[in-house]
Amino acid sequence: MQGQGSSAFLSLLYKQPLKELCIEPLNLTVTEAAEALGVSRKTLSAILNCRAGISPEMAIRLGKAFDTSPESWLNQQMHYDLWQAEQAVGDIEVKRLSVA
Repeated sequence: MQGQGSSAFLSLLYKQPLKELCIEPLNLTVTEAAEALGVSRKTLSAILNCRAGISPEMAIRLGKAFDTSPESWLNQQMHYDLWQAEQAVGDIEVKRLSVA
């Protein structure tokens, strides 16, 4: 398992596209972006601060608002979730199963 610092670094990289490529270039505050997305400031802030993930519904909202594909947002979320799980569980021992 890697240290807390690397986890925080990856979290920032994961959230950068939303903040740096979508919100900041438009000079939007979190409140303005949340209003445009039709969500609460608390909801958007939680995503930007890595306290919540991007749901399929949020991916659709982001896609519509920023002219991107919902799939790109969900793919990014899936990769981040998988990375977090790999860091948390370490080596998992399982019995290999196969169909005869």
